[in-house]
Amino acid sequence: MGETTHMERELRSQPETWRAAAQLATGAPLPRSGERVAVVGCGTSWFMAQAYAALRESAGLGVTDAFAASEAMLGAGRRYDRLLAITRSGTTTEVLRLLEAVRGRIPTVTLVGDPDTPATGVSDETVALPFADEESVVQTRFATSALALLRTHLGEDVTAAVRDAEEALAAEVRQEWVDAEQFTFLGTGWGVGAAHEAALKMREASQSWTESYPAMEYRHGPISIAAPGRVTWLFGPSPEGLEEEVARTGALFVNHEQRDPMAELVLAQRVALARARARGLDPDAPRSLTRSVMLETP
Repeated sequence: MGETTHMERELRSQPETWRAAAQLATGAPLPRSGERVAVVGCGTSWFMAQAYAALRESAGLGVTDAFAASEAMLGAGRRYDRLLAITRSGTTTEVLRLLEAVRGRIPTVTLVGDPDTPATGVSDETVALPFADEESVVQTRFATSALALLRTHLGEDVTAAVRDAEEALAAEVRQEWVDAEQFTFLGTGWGVGAAHEAALKMREASQSWTESYPAMEYRHGPISIAAPGRVTWLFGPSPEGLEEEVARTGALFVNHEQRDPMAELVLAQRVALARARARGLDPDAPRSLTRSVMLETP
């Protein structure tokens, strides 16, 4: 099994942190029904923003656009009633610059792991999840706990997702996943954001070759790299005929369709950890990465 890492301890705590996050939803200063919302983040937080945007729009609660913080289109030509920022560290340069840029023009609320950070000072309101903050550079529980909070605020009951996560923590990590040459993660609906995040976890923790796409886009080119010894992993319902097409390539098709995509992400995190260990890598200190990207002010 190898030495217990921060990443392992943190990813295994997710059922508990999801329950705690869900309890914060009542009364939290989060977007109200009917508001036009821009939600931003960087890296993992951007992918959670994508998942939230898809969930909020599909629930009919208002226009919701997800942006990477560095590419957020919040000019005068677009009207938003609220900006929601997601940042574990509260120190990410792109997020702080954006919050400062819209100050006094768009009301802002930030989900943050550590409340004693600059993000608190430049946000109109904050929701802190210190119980989900992390020591590992590779982010796991903060992102999913933030999404659990947001899902609950949208009116969802995440109890079943918590049960699915407990199941994912007990599930077998198959050796063929650990040994696979390449992974492509696919998603439908809000599962697209989860698929992007699964691919990022593989890259960060184990330096693995991974790609990710909306499921229906896979046949528009990306399926050309599917081959024996490679894995195509789908989050959510499978489009008609996709499994059969992947099977013809010789790649392994993985789809636990009945499992909540947020819980399926927990299993992907475990696979990323197992692959890191198999390669002698430290998932808490991935190559070329730091816990937060803080750029020098020009």
